[in-house]
Amino acid sequence: MPKVAIIAGSKSDQELSDKAAQTLAELDISHEQQVISAHRSPDRLAQYVKHSDAQVYICIAGLSAALPGAVASHTVKPVIGVPKDAKLMGLDSLLSIAQMPPGVPVATVGVDNARNAALLAAQILALNDQALTEKLEKQKEEQAKA
Repeated sequence: MPKVAIIAGSKSDQELSDKAAQTLAELDISHEQQVISAHRSPDRLAQYVKHSDAQVYICIAGLSAALPGAVASHTVKPVIGVPKDAKLMGLDSLLSIAQMPPGVPVATVGVDNARNAALLAAQILALNDQALTEKLEKQKEEQAKA
């Protein structure tokens, strides 16, 4: 059972998906990667989310960036949106993800910042995992030394 589901809206988002997966792997967090379009495969997306055992979702999307909101509409689990720089330096995607309607929250990280999305997912999971909390604390200490 993966703790984190990374969903990319298209194959062109693979590089960002891989960055999130690498960060999760470094922290020994189980995860899986999917490519499911909110626009081209809405039924498949809904079924995936409804049947997933993931505890946190990371959604990578560019242009209209509907994917994170679509996932959030099908779950009460945390959803983290990663806006992709597809056009307008990613500002269009950033605003689409950050400006969700009331009752459909999506956490948003910076444009193309899949690593921060993975770290935020880890921090959410660490609320109930002392070993993960210690890994994250050690990582922050090492980062402060750099």
